[in-house]
Amino acid sequence: MRIRVNPDKCQGHSRCIGLAPDLFDVDDYGLSSVKVDVVPEHLEQAARLAVDNCPEYAIEIVEE
Repeated sequence: MRIRVNPDKCQGHSRCIGLAPDLFDVDDYGLSSVKVDVVPEHLEQAARLAVDNCPEYAIEIVEE
């Protein structure tokens, strides 16, 4: 599983950081980015929780 943050949609609410700090990083403006290329299996539930809790729908799961 991979995840992606759409920088055009992210508004810096940082819920993803709070829910999955091992997967996301935040820049000086509060905008999120993904830290990992592939989500480790033990963090997949946290990734799905972050996707479901993003108020701007800026995070998506990319299944391969």
